Amino acid sequence: MTTTDRRDLSGSPVPGTGRLPLEGLRILDITVVWAGPYGTMHLADWGAEVIRIESIKHFATSTRGQMARPPLELVRLRNTGMGYVDDEPGERPWNRNAIFNTHGRNKLSVTMDLTSAEGQEALERLVAASDGFLENNVSISMERLGITWERLSAINPRLIMVRMPAFGIDGPYKNYRTWGNHMEALAGHPLLRTYPDEDPTRGPSGVPSDAAGGVGGALAFIMGLRHRNKTGKGILIEAPTAENFVPFLGDFVMDYTMNGRVRTQLGNTHPFLAPHNVYRCAGEERWLTIVCRTDAEFRTLCRIMGEPGLADDPRFVDSLSRYQNRRELDEAIARWTIEQDARETMTRLQEAGVPAGMVMDESNVHEDPHVRERGFFQEVTHPEAGTHLNPTVGFRLQNTPYEIRRHAVRLGEDNEYVYRQVMGYSDEEYRSFVDKGDIGMDYDPGVA
Repeated sequence: MTTTDRRDLSGSPVPGTGRLPLEGLRILDITVVWAGPYGTMHLADWGAEVIRIESIKHFATSTRGQMARPPLELVRLRNTGMGYVDDEPGERPWNRNAIFNTHGRNKLSVTMDLTSAEGQEALERLVAASDGFLENNVSISMERLGITWERLSAINPRLIMVRMPAFGIDGPYKNYRTWGNHMEALAGHPLLRTYPDEDPTRGPSGVPSDAAGGVGGALAFIMGLRHRNKTGKGILIEAPTAENFVPFLGDFVMDYTMNGRVRTQLGNTHPFLAPHNVYRCAGEERWLTIVCRTDAEFRTLCRIMGEPGLADDPRFVDSLSRYQNRRELDEAIARWTIEQDARETMTRLQEAGVPAGMVMDESNVHEDPHVRERGFFQEVTHPEAGTHLNPTVGFRLQNTPYEIRRHAVRLGEDNEYVYRQVMGYSDEEYRSFVDKGDIGMDYDPGVA
């Protein structure tokens, strides 16, 4: 097939290299928190026109921040995770928050009141002019707004709808309002991540299920495009975030189904490898991961530690004995690492063939020479949040632009374009939405 014969995923001809793969597609986005917005971020990065449908009469918690108008004293408390530029909420905090601005790039935003008849009519016009619709709300919320596959597909038979509620659109858990840590608890993850012999509440708070769900939702939409190209028809795709995450723990689930074995509280350890842990190094909160998979790797580690005889100790002479005596082994390694520089030791061990990695914080990631050489962080100027380095596009396509094309979209920033050009409202009709208070770039004063 020649270059001029190539077609993108929408079925349109691609005249040459360099075009983003999803250009020409319009996707509607009613997503919240992290999983859904992260998924539509990828689709926007790949060239789709992603339009966020938002309301100035309702604030979706943990989407454009934790609160619409947080008190300054709360923002400035240590480790609140508020994430505002210079710890200043500003006049429009919802446009200055790291939670949203990390995944709001390359998108558009329109505001409408879906609880009104006029807002529902606007939604129908927008659906008729779009290719996709992604949402990750609790099912009952969508049902109350009349946002169902039956209705939307009747308006636009070619529509691809991806629904990503936590536990699915039916079943006993369908209306559970939840967060990533709740989903992971029901998927069995926290007990695996907590540390041995410690209270399970001391486990890490990161929620990879959200990010995994976002990527899964984006790829589900691509699968829907493939279906539409083959059949000419749209499709409903259900991609529950919790169910999407369970296969990430598939080996533990299968071990239970095959052997009745329940794995709990592995922390940084491994089901059978030792050493396999994170060890404190010199300096404040400096840590190093070290893993040995073979006797040869362990002997090399012992040599670099300056204790070659440790490899002949009966407690550590082979993989089984090392695992059975892993506590004593961890203590011996920790006595050495506490006096070592984490980055230098990582390099020494890697060069000798021993798997090791420095545990980096945010500042280390920004300064990492590998990340810098690859240009992973891109400087982006936001009209209300200023100029900062942002994590860039997660997929690099050959001969294709690789950049953040637009800052994280401000609330309602594209109202005029969407209402007038996409939905076809007249100037007078557009003004009526403004006068009613459905359109704007500020939340209503009563929204907390």
